[in-house]
Amino acid sequence: MILRNKVAVVTGAARGIGFALCEELARAGMTVAMADVDAESLASAAEMVGMDGVLAMPCDVSKQAEVRELGEEIETKVGPIAVWINNAGLARHRWIPDYSEEEIDLMLDVNLKGTILGSQEALRRMMTRKAGHIVNVISTASLRGIPSETVYCAAKWGVRGFTHGLQEEAAAHGVRVTAVLPGGVDTAFWDGASDRKAPVEKFLTPRHVADAILKVLEMDDWCVTRELVLRSMADSDFSVKPQ
Repeated sequence: MILRNKVAVVTGAARGIGFALCEELARAGMTVAMADVDAESLASAAEMVGMDGVLAMPCDVSKQAEVRELGEEIETKVGPIAVWINNAGLARHRWIPDYSEEEIDLMLDVNLKGTILGSQEALRRMMTRKAGHIVNVISTASLRGIPSETVYCAAKWGVRGFTHGLQEEAAAHGVRVTAVLPGGVDTAFWDGASDRKAPVEKFLTPRHVADAILKVLEMDDWCVTRELVLRSMADSDFSVKPQ
């Protein structure tokens, strides 16, 4: 896809991977709608990107009405959405008996329901034009069980399963769907984590993930990367002692 002068939506845009994505897409010449539930941080993040064609648009991705309003406002203001990146996500690091019901609901609502609602809105709009690219930023937590991240794993396994189904439905309408599965990334995700799986300073950076997604988006329209796994060599599954 030629990205210049096209419109992209990024959720969870105020920090971390989402913020890095917005910077990369803006540099590529896209109009970028930065969406996040934290309106104050979002406004600051948009100022930090500091480029023309960047819009700060507060949105709670777990609310269907707000997601639909987001899609409508973007297309009314700046034009048809070509790229929609469902990046919003969060975790609470607890042992299973210690999760509150509110924490469980929050993780399922933002990570799983939020991705479903964003994909739904994007596909509704893209399928009429038979063009577009949806990217769901998931996690390698969708591939394995991780102690103290069990509910997060449950949500991300659900997102990965949903994305596989979305790929099949969207392809019939000429819409590409990519699942991106980063391993450990040095972001605020780890705040409050009592058991880190590798030294955070050796994790991926948000820029690593953003750069990879940019390359996926720039591929020819007839080519789709269905699933992309990104890991640091220091991530736990690579912890092999030298012989």
